[in-house]
Amino acid sequence: MGWPLRMFQEEGFYFVTSRCFQGRLLLRPSPQVNEVVGGVLARAVQQSDGDVRLHAFTFASNHFHLLVWARGPALASFMQYLRANLSRKVGKLVDWSGGFWERRYSAEPVLDDAALVGRLRYVLAHGVKEGLVERSAEWPGLTCLPQLLGPARRLFWWLNWTKRWSKRRSEDMAEAQGRFAQEWAEPVELELAPLPCWEGLAEEERQRKVRGLVEHVEAEAHARGTPVLGARAVRAQNPHTRPEHLKRSPRPLGHASSSLALKELREQYRAFVSVFREAAARWMRGDFSARFPPFSFPPRVVPGRFAQVL
Repeated sequence: MGWPLRMFQEEGFYFVTSRCFQGRLLLRPSPQVNEVVGGVLARAVQQSDGDVRLHAFTFASNHFHLLVWARGPALASFMQYLRANLSRKVGKLVDWSGGFWERRYSAEPVLDDAALVGRLRYVLAHGVKEGLVERSAEWPGLTCLPQLLGPARRLFWWLNWTKRWSKRRSEDMAEAQGRFAQEWAEPVELELAPLPCWEGLAEEERQRKVRGLVEHVEAEAHARGTPVLGARAVRAQNPHTRPEHLKRSPRPLGHASSSLALKELREQYRAFVSVFREAAARWMRGDFSARFPPFSFPPRVVPGRFAQVL
């Protein structure tokens, strides 16, 4: 069974999730992993040249969530850049040479302000709702909470391995330093954009709303009364560990505060799929004048007696 078709809007908000191969703890928090991940994320946003805005993020030990605004198909190239660089750089840190990601990332449209706040709450709940830490601020991995409660901009270091490779080609290989040497590090700034429904609020009021979401999450977790693993134990885990049980649930088509909005999205998606499949059938027969829906990607083909989809 093939992957669901990806439908992008002319512009819109998305809740993005990507999980590590077999759910292994390849993103297990550590100061070095956090710095590398932050640098890659900041560089990916920078490379998007304004076509992707970041509103919230959290990196768990085996997956990450982003809340973003993106223009057209820009999210596809942004995620390709982000995941490829994370797999190379974090893979080297944790001594992992195989596939880093389990499957394609999910990008679910977020259709209204209430749903955006709900997705932000979900991001802030990470670590607490899973029983890993008692408070959101105790999560040792990279999270947007410090930026939501303080300066919206944060400086990270982007490891420019292209510069390292150029030096290794031009000088004696023995003189080239390791991949994570400060010599290859370039400062890059990661900025969080406020949710559109909060843009008109003063900074103090936005921070008060964030604290309110966090307090509600922590109160719910405390009411359950279950013991927590603790930040120290999280950091001590082996990143190659494969969990015995993984949460498996159907990916929603989108997020909205009303069933009517989700119904309209479902109808829009069905129409998109119908037009795409009709165009793809013509494309595979060699009719390259077929028109695909906006912001979609035609199948790749190779020459031959019959067009073959790659």
